[in-house]
Amino acid sequence: MAPQIRTVITGTGSYIPNRVVPNSNFLKNTFLEKNGTPFEKSNEETIEKFREITGIEERRFADANMLASDMGAKASEKALDMSGLDRENLDYIIVAHNFGDVRAENRRVDMVPSLASKVKYHLGIKNPYCVAYDLPFGCPGWLQGMIQANYFIRSGDATSALVIGTETLSRVCDPHDRDSMIYADGAGATVLQADNSGTDSGILSHAARTDTETQVHYLNMDRSYDESADDTLYLKMDGRKLYQYALSNVPGLVKKSIEKAGLDLKDVNKVLIHQANEKMDEAILQRLFKLYDKQEMPNDIMPMTISKLGNTSVATVPTLLDLILRKQLDGHSINPGDTIIFASVGAGMNINSMVYQVPEN
Repeated sequence: MAPQIRTVITGTGSYIPNRVVPNSNFLKNTFLEKNGTPFEKSNEETIEKFREITGIEERRFADANMLASDMGAKASEKALDMSGLDRENLDYIIVAHNFGDVRAENRRVDMVPSLASKVKYHLGIKNPYCVAYDLPFGCPGWLQGMIQANYFIRSGDATSALVIGTETLSRVCDPHDRDSMIYADGAGATVLQADNSGTDSGILSHAARTDTETQVHYLNMDRSYDESADDTLYLKMDGRKLYQYALSNVPGLVKKSIEKAGLDLKDVNKVLIHQANEKMDEAILQRLFKLYDKQEMPNDIMPMTISKLGNTSVATVPTLLDLILRKQLDGHSINPGDTIIFASVGAGMNINSMVYQVPEN
């Protein structure tokens, strides 16, 4: 019997913009309530409360001449270099995003041609059978791309794929909405390849769900809170409902993915989770441990980048993975044989979780 095909990560890359935007940058903003009335609290109080809840101290914004597809290509170059794969042998390029190439001077969505096609062009790939397509799936988009690529590879249809998450959220947020302080820009990329060696490592399992009955508008596009503004649409969030939804549903889905892999929580070395709110992620992990009747969590199990990078949507988890593998995140490492959980929650509402075991060689 031929050995079972496994999907392994052979390369990672990220693009973190150079422009650092500290919380103090928002002192000049005029924050408004949903009805357009001014906040009662001062900007100083609002910003400090925001920092306490989210953990965000600063974030990165892309330069005006940089598009999401440009950042995706830069992250991909690093991932391909690490993998050693000839880019002409790629079977798929999957680009997760939600807003296309939003330009600094024109906030209208630009998705033609697809961002994946633009990335393929920037990478100089000539192979016409390298299929490039986009995947909008909210913040869990990159992870959903990993799930799809795994299906392609495990089926034997493909031997490699490049999965990218890239976003310029700074260009779709309302400056009068305090939630605008959450969002940031960046890109992360991952090369996946088939492993026919008979190893039990690589992608072991996944679980995903979409809830829409009452949850579909927790994240949506709407006009500015400034009633005198034009009809430009901005990203809006019902933070309280989203927080409760995540706490109620993410831990159970992560547990389901662990069980599908035939493992236990004690087997997990790292949990790489999408980061939009530090307190929310901590609460999610605490609930996951309670599902296993465990009270104490290892201090280093959930690496965090949100304090310095903010919420980069689809780019958050692949960027986090890349920083750890390149030993650029103090106190964290990923070693051969380690079991990693990738998890995300976002617009849809969508949740997904994947179990990955790092190959021994």
